[in-house]
Amino acid sequence: MTAIGPSLMCADMGTLQNTVKRLDEANVDFFHFDIMDGKFVPNFTMGPDMIKSLRAHTNKLFDAHLMIEEPERYIDLFADAGCDMISVHAEAATHLQRTLQKIKNRGLRAGVALNPATPLNCLEYVWDTVDYIVLMTVNPGFAGQKFIPMTLKKITLLKNLIEDSGRNIDIQVDGNISYEVIPQVLERGAEMLVCGTSCLFRKEESLEHATSNLRHFLQGLEEKNLANS
Repeated sequence: MTAIGPSLMCADMGTLQNTVKRLDEANVDFFHFDIMDGKFVPNFTMGPDMIKSLRAHTNKLFDAHLMIEEPERYIDLFADAGCDMISVHAEAATHLQRTLQKIKNRGLRAGVALNPATPLNCLEYVWDTVDYIVLMTVNPGFAGQKFIPMTLKKITLLKNLIEDSGRNIDIQVDGNISYEVIPQVLERGAEMLVCGTSCLFRKEESLEHATSNLRHFLQGLEEKNLANS
């Protein structure tokens, strides 16, 4: 079943606690936190104190996407804040395997995030230390960017590599995951959708209605695939 993860950087920061409660009741699968330091990406967002303040309001998984330099320095900080999953960028981690192992040593799921132009060969020696891979389908830093079509090929290539490895590794996609894009990324092997303004945080829909519509849309795709198989 496809996992829905609201990207909370797209939410109204003034009502974030209420938003998390509403999305939890709407039965999303995880909450995605984009952590930006103004160095690795040209923006600042969120932090461990925010995550800690929200932790008591849902039992759903907290997924921290660290778009920061030297992520290895902050693993314990985000683990202590209540995260269940932490992904670090291969481009930002000097010692990627060690950083992933540090995440796993805290009992969390470890993820590698890749920018659109980053090749997949950087994963070759961490297959045994990674639980999920975040493929950026826009360049990280800001919401509302255009989906990069070339990343579709990358999803297919990654899925093939994972199958060849014989390991159980999830593919998460992040960046303008719209209704138009969703069938294409799922067809190629994505399993976790980071959902922002393109399909979930929509001005014309309530959070509850948007989540329900998205869940029904995904269910329809799964039923169609079963019928064609």
